[in-house]
Amino acid sequence: MCQLPLTLIVAALAVATPFAWPTLLHSPVYLSGILLHGALFLGCLLVPWERLAHRPYLLVPVLDFLAIGLLRNGAAPLLPGLAVLAVFPVIWLSASGMLARSSLVLSFFGTMLIMVPSLAGRFPTLTASDITTVLLFPLMMLSVSLAIRFASVHLRLQQQELAKKDGELRKLLHESREREKLLQTVLDATDVGIAAVDRSGHFLVSNSRQRHFRQATGAAGAVPGQGHQLIFGQDRRTLLPPEKRPISRAIAGESFADYLVWAGEGAEQRAVSTAARPLVGEDGSFNGAVVVYSDVTGWVEALAANQELVSNVSHEFKTPLNSIIGNIDLVLDDASTLPPQVAHRLLVVQRNAERLLALVADLTASASAALNVHPKRTDLASLVETSLGSAQAEAERAHIRLSADVPSPLWAYADPLRIGQALDNLVSNAIKYSPDGGTVSISARAGKDWVQLSVSDTGMGMSREDSARVFKRFFRTESAQRASISGAGLGLSITKMIVEGHGGTISCESGQGKGSTFTVTLPADGPPPSF
Repeated sequence: MCQLPLTLIVAALAVATPFAWPTLLHSPVYLSGILLHGALFLGCLLVPWERLAHRPYLLVPVLDFLAIGLLRNGAAPLLPGLAVLAVFPVIWLSASGMLARSSLVLSFFGTMLIMVPSLAGRFPTLTASDITTVLLFPLMMLSVSLAIRFASVHLRLQQQELAKKDGELRKLLHESREREKLLQTVLDATDVGIAAVDRSGHFLVSNSRQRHFRQATGAAGAVPGQGHQLIFGQDRRTLLPPEKRPISRAIAGESFADYLVWAGEGAEQRAVSTAARPLVGEDGSFNGAVVVYSDVTGWVEALAANQELVSNVSHEFKTPLNSIIGNIDLVLDDASTLPPQVAHRLLVVQRNAERLLALVADLTASASAALNVHPKRTDLASLVETSLGSAQAEAERAHIRLSADVPSPLWAYADPLRIGQALDNLVSNAIKYSPDGGTVSISARAGKDWVQLSVSDTGMGMSREDSARVFKRFFRTESAQRASISGAGLGLSITKMIVEGHGGTISCESGQGKGSTFTVTLPADGPPPSF
């Protein structure tokens, strides 16, 4: 390939010679130059140079100077410009990677070899112009060799730099793959499903648990949030619409936690708690989301079994308790015929039986999966007045003053029976946990879309940790247990269920020894939002 350009030019000269310069066919020097070029090309083509050591192929450009010299001097004075063909071996030698000194010497003296024979016939009459011409052309070729040498050195430096950067990139790529393997190993080792999706819902990263979830829902190979997927609502029978599925909600930009769905069907159906957080770029743009799946089937089944047990036990308690209370009522109808001591003891039995029946009713309500709520336009002021009236006797026994600051009327969209039950629970608790007297007050304020009721007391209060857990079933503070205050820890749990059934919220603010304030927020009008 290095010899081919020069060979093509010489071949063109050989073809054109009989037509353009027929006299050159009688020049043995010229013909020798053409034949030497042909022999050199055949040598390049046929000799297995790659098997020979020490780069002997560089002998070819050196012999090219001789062949060009024969052509130039054999064709003079018809073709004196053939000396310019020396640029091809000069380029070859300069770019070959041989020692710089050797290539420069060969480039200068090889070209000089071409030019010197033309001076032999003029030796007695040499002029300064002839000598300058002979020396100038080798100097030009020397300059070409230097330029190529500098370019080659620069190119090699660039190649070395590129090789270094390529090595660094390969190292970074290897480290990146190792980190990717480590990340995948960590993800697969977790007991929750994890999936990262882009804004279109296509998966970027997922672990083995999440892939198992996709297989269970029949979603393998499908675009998340589309197509037929076996993802059901909490009734375990109704398929969720595409926009309600966890990944569809996530790529819509929602952040959520503890979103319960049922995956699959039949004996393999699993309860899955999902959570999502958005992936946000450095510029604040939404790039996708991370969705986490937790299998909570065991927890849900255990909770259902617990609720069923409590419900069954509560139901079994009601029958004998109703019988006891009914018979005591019949006996007390004739209390005048009974000895005073017997009547007193029967009253104690009646009071404790009624208390036990109320506790069973609370257990039944807390075990219910959902309380029936029938909201309508209701005046909360009248409910507050009724609740305070019912609690007046209990408050007087505890030396507690009741007060209310509620505008009348105060309209809200609520079930009067259930909200009355919630208010009774809050007021009763406030009185119960104010054993040293004090004040229990109810206040209210309204906005455009909501109404708030606050029940405050000046009682024992509770710590911040306890106030965060006060709405859990069967929870009772240590201070209440030390004070031997009766209760099962169900009232506030039931109250929360009632309020949330209306689409409202309830919160608690308290401090140890500083009393407590419970705030209920309800919709002012219209149906409650669906959750």
